[in-house]
Amino acid sequence: MDYKKLIIRGISYSQTQSGAYALLLEDEESNIKLPVVIGNFEAQSISLGLEKDIHPPRPLTHDLFTKFVTSTNYTLESVIIYQILDGVFFSNINFKNKETEEELILDARTSDAVAMAVRFDAPIFTTKQVLSEAGILLELDVQPAYQDAEPESEAETDSLSHLSIAELNALLENAVRDEDFDAALEIQEEMKKRNKKIE
Repeated sequence: MDYKKLIIRGISYSQTQSGAYALLLEDEESNIKLPVVIGNFEAQSISLGLEKDIHPPRPLTHDLFTKFVTSTNYTLESVIIYQILDGVFFSNINFKNKETEEELILDARTSDAVAMAVRFDAPIFTTKQVLSEAGILLELDVQPAYQDAEPESEAETDSLSHLSIAELNALLENAVRDEDFDAALEIQEEMKKRNKKIE
């Protein structure tokens, strides 16, 4: 089957469902966007999977499953979003044993499949049919996928901008220890902005 490769373009608060997020995937060739509604935990897990330098003090569910997969000598080859039915996306995670080349295909929620794919740097694909049924063509100025897409108030940004790097590092350590990953990502963004200015 002719699969279309998708890239993660962003995660934002869902406009249609309260307390949910929209994961925005994009076809590399046509720029058609595929919006997938996901939960808060999955949005956080995908963000953390993309942001390689933040490590929670205890493994999250997707980190635990990643460890299990690698310890059994498998690797995640790809994720395929193969169907949409009544607004629900259906996905497969494709694993392969490194020694025997044996393949294993597991059915998964799309949010879990993507959270796993980012941990293995594995490609995400879909079909032409899914793109034609659920895809939308938008010209968006999307922020980086790992960035929490809730708009920051000027007060929140200013509250970090006056802190020193040492103070930001201390705040970051506390946020990770307390498993407040939204705050941790916000602090890291402030640190990245400063690093860019230094460069």
